[in-house]
Amino acid sequence: MFGYVVINEPDLRIREFRLYRSYYCGICMDLKGSYGESCRLTLSYDTVFLALLLASLYDESEGKDDQVKSLRCIAHPAHRHQVRQNEFTRYAADIGVILSYYSCLDDWDDERDVKKKLFSAAIKKGFVKASERHPDKADLIRTKLGELRELENRSAAGEADADALTPAALMDRAGAIFGELMAEIFDYRHDMWSPALRNVGYYLGKYIYVLDAYDDLEKDIKSGSFNPLIKIKDREDFDLYVRGVLSMAASECSAAFETLPLVENIDIMRNILYAGIWCKFEETSRKRAERSASAPVEEKGPRK
Repeated sequence: MFGYVVINEPDLRIREFRLYRSYYCGICMDLKGSYGESCRLTLSYDTVFLALLLASLYDESEGKDDQVKSLRCIAHPAHRHQVRQNEFTRYAADIGVILSYYSCLDDWDDERDVKKKLFSAAIKKGFVKASERHPDKADLIRTKLGELRELENRSAAGEADADALTPAALMDRAGAIFGELMAEIFDYRHDMWSPALRNVGYYLGKYIYVLDAYDDLEKDIKSGSFNPLIKIKDREDFDLYVRGVLSMAASECSAAFETLPLVENIDIMRNILYAGIWCKFEETSRKRAERSASAPVEEKGPRK
């Protein structure tokens, strides 16, 4: 359910892209240092946005704690590149491990994906360590994912309370649960900035949930997995409808973001929120249109 909060690279300056990559590489090094090689595979672009946002907001801590160095690594052996590490990249790395572990278990439960089951075993020690660093966050993440799983199971089983919901209401309730999870992740210090940070996380979480459902629609239909969009997939304005739902979530997220006193790296973060998060939707929408255009037209019989 992750990997959607990305940059729109063509619109970034070279300097901005290098700084963004320094955070990405910093989280990767934090994962290696804290949890070992296996957990480096939990690295995602979503956690880079989290680290960028918190580092910009709490820049007094960043100035004291930043470690910037130039090095080579397995992924970039030919040239040295900048790596930036601070308390926020470490926090993002911790959260990434926790989310990845639960995501693997979810894929195993849904699809019996053996690779994900094996990967969850490989990162379990890292997950335990990260959970011990952030027990409250880990507990809430587990609780919210449990609520989401329960709602999805009830709906799939046709139970009255879940099945009575309209598709839009079901999607909104499920998205809200994931939004509450993300709100807690973004609420790093529980301080004066908590309301705005929680709103950023909440609406970004709703956006991610709906986009993930849209992206996985064909796969979920084939596998029989729960997807709140399946019941409305045949409506003529389906893609336009999903775009509207995403637009409302993105608008609320951006509105909360703009209330924060951010200066450092704000152009990179605006690139992500106003353009980057739409990249996957546009790609998936284009592929759906191409498949629809290439599908054979059903011939109608002669009139009687």
